[in-house]
Amino acid sequence: MSLILDLLRRAPELEKISDSPVLDTQRIICSIINRDTSYLYTWPQSEITLNELKNFEALFARRLMGEPIAYLTGEQGFWSLILRVNSHTLIPRPETELLVEIALNVNVGPHASVLDLGTGSGSIALALASERSNWDITAVEKNIKALEIAKSNGVRLSLENVDFISGDWFSPLISRRFDLIVSNPPYMAIGDENLDGDGVRSEPKEALVSGVDGLDSLRYIISQSPNFLHHDGWLIVEHGCDQGAEVRQLFLSEGYVEVLTYSDLNHQERITLGCANCS
Repeated sequence: MSLILDLLRRAPELEKISDSPVLDTQRIICSIINRDTSYLYTWPQSEITLNELKNFEALFARRLMGEPIAYLTGEQGFWSLILRVNSHTLIPRPETELLVEIALNVNVGPHASVLDLGTGSGSIALALASERSNWDITAVEKNIKALEIAKSNGVRLSLENVDFISGDWFSPLISRRFDLIVSNPPYMAIGDENLDGDGVRSEPKEALVSGVDGLDSLRYIISQSPNFLHHDGWLIVEHGCDQGAEVRQLFLSEGYVEVLTYSDLNHQERITLGCANCS
């Protein structure tokens, strides 16, 4: 017979591969017994069934091998939402919530048309939709399996003001224009040592890597966005913490004005925005 307490005591086994072994263990237990964290500490003497124990051991073994906890549980919190994720999607990160916060405060009006490029699980588009029900949001994703996850998240969250479409960046958007474009594109360089970090090694490389310097996707998005933005339209992108200066220069070289970079909670440059076609 195994108890919840017995499983909680397994957390130290994850210390070599995780910065949050206790939290990871809690999330695995919660996913197999379908309860929240408070239940674990209110009823630590509750018995675990043999089937639940089998599921725990399987997920715990995968975590020990370095698989991200979000892929094991199939979900990740982002903004005020719980999103479904899997190995076809990038795992939404807290740093990207800064992009959402900035987008919500850009002066684009109450009925803005918004484009999310490379939506992945739909995290940015759905977070914006949850806060701005009158915004008309288009979310583009080229990975069909990731797009299916994004669509399912929209349905499950009952957020109907997002249109998810298949395509590579701007390819399905000929002649369309938007008030705001947002993107968290791939921005890691080929061979970046961080690609072997905990969890990252399991994420889809096409959602992480973009050329020898990590800037290929950003160059393309920044150069092409003015062709898809209305007068006084805004572009907001996430980038690496060491890319701020280069990204600002890319914005300026394409004629954007009011270019500004924001730092995340770790005081690292993370989000840059600029106004295109401005008066």
